[in-house]
Amino acid sequence: MVSCIGRVSKMRGFCTFISRPLLFLLLHFTLVQCDITDGNAEHLKREHSLMKPYQGVGSSPSSQWDFWGSTLVTSSYVRLTPDERSRQGSIWNTVPVYLKDWEMHVQYKIHGSGKKNLHGDGIAIWYTKERLHPGSVFGSNAKFHGLALFIDTYHNDEAADRSFPYIYAIVNNGSMPYDHGNDGRNSELGGCSSEIRNKDHDTYLAIRYSKGRLTVMIDIDDKNEWKECIDIGGVRLPTGYYFGASAATGDLSDNHDIISMKMYQLMVEHTPDEDSLDWTKIEPSVSLLKSPKDNIDDPTGNFRSTPLTGWKVFLLLLCALLGIVVCGVVGAVVFQKRQERNRRFY
Repeated sequence: MVSCIGRVSKMRGFCTFISRPLLFLLLHFTLVQCDITDGNAEHLKREHSLMKPYQGVGSSPSSQWDFWGSTLVTSSYVRLTPDERSRQGSIWNTVPVYLKDWEMHVQYKIHGSGKKNLHGDGIAIWYTKERLHPGSVFGSNAKFHGLALFIDTYHNDEAADRSFPYIYAIVNNGSMPYDHGNDGRNSELGGCSSEIRNKDHDTYLAIRYSKGRLTVMIDIDDKNEWKECIDIGGVRLPTGYYFGASAATGDLSDNHDIISMKMYQLMVEHTPDEDSLDWTKIEPSVSLLKSPKDNIDDPTGNFRSTPLTGWKVFLLLLCALLGIVVCGVVGAVVFQKRQERNRRFY
């Protein structure tokens, strides 16, 4: 089975291609199954989607999207910040999302007059409890509840293991402030480097959340080909949160444009126990043995450690048990050979 993500017609979606054996391939009996995000309009949730000509954007009671700060809504794009210093802007869906499984496609463009390493700061895509809450993290709240995906174009961290622009995800329950100095490294779940600035075409990303799994795919070459950026399980996100996008500039700047945000419902079956849960009460969290970034030594030379969880204790006990078994087997073999050697002397 080969999994990929592709676009069908003008829509963009995840597809799964299941190839039969070579004989069936020669006979053209190939089964292709696509998820609902193959462009089926009935699964596009318009109340959570931002599309041209951007109707329903504004501050009226009937508006489904509201914006703040330097955001400028035109007929072709929503510019969160212009290529000017010290600007912040955001746009937020006013309708809370009560879908357990979803997929958000974002079409965006980051461009400006700044040369290499002289531009910033980037765009954040949010699925959070708070909305229109200005702050220091790409123009939004630093202690957020929910999911944030950062398209970070400016390198604050001096470490050389990440190349910028860099796309990464963070899940927060409101207890951890974003670490600007390290570009969120301590909280990052995963990410990838991506040259997304000053392209002649728009760039795309897809965020899928389904059955506790978070997947982020990118298309920066406009070739209808998705590349994996993040794929992590054990993610718990509640329903009733809001989608939004924000951007900020500091001493350096860029144009940060959102062209569209298209929200799709994923039709996924859940167990009776899952369906009986109050998904609005779920605490944003990630069940990891260890954060991917905990494998990096800190500046003091001490290896980062985390409290022993149930899984860690289980693995330690399992390793200890396996060690005892191996030692026992080796001891038995050595003892048997010694016995045989002793017999030859009698």
